[in-house]
Amino acid sequence: VQLVESGGGLVQPGGSLRLSCAASEKIFSFNVMGWYRQASGKQREAVSCISSRDGSTYYADSVKGRFTISSDNAENTVTLQMNSVKPEDTAVYYCVREHSINCEDPDYWGQGTQVTVSS
Repeated sequence: VQLVESGGGLVQPGGSLRLSCAASEKIFSFNVMGWYRQASGKQREAVSCISSRDGSTYYADSVKGRFTISSDNAENTVTLQMNSVKPEDTAVYYCVREHSINCEDPDYWGQGTQVTVSS
């Protein structure tokens, strides 16, 4: 399984950024996909997960109402739309294959994409 992220970069506070993840296999068979992040000097944390079967989602409290996760089974992609970003959203963002809709059991990870929120 290969997961390749794209879309990271520098964005000003209050701005928007869209991250994409391309999977090498049909994500429908994965059941759950998600995004994690790791800020410098901190542990990795779950951001959001989505079921590729029924579209149910999970969001960390810190991103609820600002981030939106979506998946496209035909294109085998998962997207994280980040709005109203804050400096504390600065981190390396990883696409993952998950086994839990509550983002508790990732196994495959992408290489990560850097998101920096700064003026």
